[in-house]
Amino acid sequence: MLQNIMTYISQWEQLSDIMPEYLSSDVHQIDHNLRIIGTAHISKKSIATVELQIKEWGPDIVAIELCKSRLKSLKEPDSLESETLLKIINDGKAPMVLLQSALSAEQRRMGLTTGEKPGAELLAAVKASEDNDIPIELIDRDVIITLRRAWAKMKFVEKCKVMYAMLWSEDDDDELQIDDLLEDSDMLSNMLEEARNIAPGAGIALIDERDIYLSERIRQIRSKGKILAVVGAGHVEGIKKNLTNLDNDSSSILNELNEIPNKSKLPKLIMMIVPLIIFSAIGWLAYKGEFTAVLEVAKTWILLNMIFAGLGIILARGHPISVIVGAIASPITSLNPTIAAGWFAGYTQFKMAPPTGRDAKEFLIMDKVSVFWKNNVGKVLLVTVFGNIGSSIGAWLGAAGIVSLVLGI
Repeated sequence: MLQNIMTYISQWEQLSDIMPEYLSSDVHQIDHNLRIIGTAHISKKSIATVELQIKEWGPDIVAIELCKSRLKSLKEPDSLESETLLKIINDGKAPMVLLQSALSAEQRRMGLTTGEKPGAELLAAVKASEDNDIPIELIDRDVIITLRRAWAKMKFVEKCKVMYAMLWSEDDDDELQIDDLLEDSDMLSNMLEEARNIAPGAGIALIDERDIYLSERIRQIRSKGKILAVVGAGHVEGIKKNLTNLDNDSSSILNELNEIPNKSKLPKLIMMIVPLIIFSAIGWLAYKGEFTAVLEVAKTWILLNMIFAGLGIILARGHPISVIVGAIASPITSLNPTIAAGWFAGYTQFKMAPPTGRDAKEFLIMDKVSVFWKNNVGKVLLVTVFGNIGSSIGAWLGAAGIVSLVLGI
């Protein structure tokens, strides 16, 4: 049994799509106008089955478990624009991209061990449809929405476990191979259940919600003729079950599943306590005429913020100038919950060590999470995230130190 939590989480969709070889490309005839192919995303047999079914069955529509962004990434695996990376920093989305990239890295590693890249059969379905002049329908939910909903449904402890495992866990020398999973479906089921136990909230968004989403999208296009749906094998039973609910209002269900969770205001409210403590302490000390203590408060605040923000960026192996910029920005940004030191550090890292086309290519095809520390694209993301984390730790320690100082006077 795999011990690495990173592997559990990143393999959820992957493992739910892998069955014993005789099931990896199973064809399910729902009725005379709907046929579903359950594929394994890293199986050569799946590719052959998809191509054969499109050619011989001659569907009017090929429905594929992809969204626009995933299709683009399959067709243009080496694309990553500098503007996109800067926008990620400015929008505060670095942690989300870090999570998505780490998941993708593990999936790619799995694919490489079996000789096929994850999603190869989905791309084959697109190409075969185009070759045969058959329209396609992308029926999966946007991957960013799925990821955001998964993140929102995960409790704080789950997020900590997952991020820790992704960024620091070493590969298990005794790691179970994919071939072993293909031979033992019970082992696969047990692993999936264990994965759900680790982060059940993510399992709802990654698997259960997408089963419903895929089935409702299929329901929406049923009137267009013969439909051949190409989906991961792990989604087939969920899709079949949901299609029996004839009274479903597809539009309403899809709209609900496409809702992006609102960001919690609690973190910002909590961070607003920090400047309140600082200014209250300074005001109180000034009122009492303790101007020496005011200077001590300021020094404590500045030093702890700078030290921990700098340490976070150093852990990300950021450029020395990025360390300095992040450290200087931290005492200021910690007093304003709307900005973050990591943004300044990440932007500086981007300027001091600009990612090249080769960096983008290596980042997008990485087979180990350690590439984050070695690749210029990965470093920009890590510097941003670790800079923010270090700054937050420094702010709270600084606030605690100031409270102790005031109470001791």
